[in-house]
Amino acid sequence: MEHKIPDFSGTWNMKNSENFEDLLKKLGVNVMLRKIAVKAASRPLVEITQDRETMSIKTSTTARTTNITFTVGQEFTEATVDGRPCTSFPCWETDSKISCEQTLLKGEGPKTSWTREITNDGKLILTMRADDVVCTRVYERQ
Repeated sequence: MEHKIPDFSGTWNMKNSENFEDLLKKLGVNVMLRKIAVKAASRPLVEITQDRETMSIKTSTTARTTNITFTVGQEFTEATVDGRPCTSFPCWETDSKISCEQTLLKGEGPKTSWTREITNDGKLILTMRADDVVCTRVYERQ
């Protein structure tokens, strides 16, 4: 089934973030690291390049830069928010929303997942989940 693929490409600035520290707390990140992470991640720059259903997402903060590349519908390896390696499986939840379940490669931890969605008014909404804690981040194109 062919569906119109939304355009995630561009450079995105975060405008709003909710519950990021709560998410880190749920993942067991200690208070010192949480403070550093929250401060560093308060102004991330996200650059997305896209070729149909394959996306490369580069997220830059003052603390670190992460890169992931994936194709919707194909499993890939990435790291959870707290840096643990996991297997992720991105799929289309709606015509404009990708959801991705994560499975830790080793060890135990909260169930984590993320979604990325392009809204009708052109914003990018990233949600990150750890068990029952949901962090929502809203980005606008530069």
